[in-house]
Amino acid sequence: MPFHYIQPPVFINRAGSVDRFDRKVSQWIVPWEEGQEVEAGLIGVPLSRSSISPSAASEAPNALRGVWKSFAAYDVDHDVDLTRIRAADFGDIAMHVTDIPRCHQNIEAGVLEMLEASRDFPSFLPVILGGDHSITCPALKGLARFHTGKRIGLIQFDTHFDVRNLEDGGPSNGTPIRGLLESGTLRGEDIFQIGIHSFANALAHKEYAEEQGITYATMRQVRQEGLLSILERFVKILRQQVDGIYITVDIDVLDLACLPGSPGPSPGGMQPWELFDAVHRLGQEDKVLALDLVCLDPFRDRGQLSVKTGAHVILSFLSGYCQRLQQKGP
Repeated sequence: MPFHYIQPPVFINRAGSVDRFDRKVSQWIVPWEEGQEVEAGLIGVPLSRSSISPSAASEAPNALRGVWKSFAAYDVDHDVDLTRIRAADFGDIAMHVTDIPRCHQNIEAGVLEMLEASRDFPSFLPVILGGDHSITCPALKGLARFHTGKRIGLIQFDTHFDVRNLEDGGPSNGTPIRGLLESGTLRGEDIFQIGIHSFANALAHKEYAEEQGITYATMRQVRQEGLLSILERFVKILRQQVDGIYITVDIDVLDLACLPGSPGPSPGGMQPWELFDAVHRLGQEDKVLALDLVCLDPFRDRGQLSVKTGAHVILSFLSGYCQRLQQKGP
């Protein structure tokens, strides 16, 4: 394995149907081998020590791997057979036992390693399995280093602004957007947040977001205008001003009733089908370069409801990506 910061997956679940006509996701996503060309590369980031609320989001990558056997590799809603593209599991980025800044350095370097190893694969797209939301800052930094000179935009699905200051508590799941702004990785006008919730954010954080030029849509706005309508408007703006788009999905954007497995969901959040539709649409978008899924805590889950919902989010995104590649042709 040609990596310093990435370890092979410790959990591989190849169990699935013996019916050759019913291929499961666990039979489609295989461990990556050096030199193997793939269109979609999954990588785990098992970090949750940096979560403000107690969280076992570090266990999410393996929890997601564990439910692949429950999903067929066919999307009937969009008539997409995922097995038409090649997908591989690169493993997990190595974490330090106690040092969060060191973990973040490893994440940035690990994402860069993954992209460098896939440089010759023209359609390669990483899917990053968090971990708490602190991982988005170093992951996007790694992506930006690979795409040197390109202007990157961000679409964030989240209950929170995630712009807490870095002085009081250091880098955490409440600071990734501030970290990206203060490091100069992103411009405020290139950040679009969807699902911001009442009684989940401080006034100071809303004011900071507005001062930085961040565009956001609250859950009330989502209900009034419709998620896909807002998303199309945001994508249209980003198309005109950036070279690439990073997608981050904090699973706490979903309604508490639908998503027990997260430290931060709120009542009145997004419904799963809305998020599935949104990420599918983003998978189709040519400028989308990567997606991460964060803050999924399998230890808070109820009967794998949250873990399976998270898996469905990833597969919906990959279904859209599959359509993107099919439209481009050979």
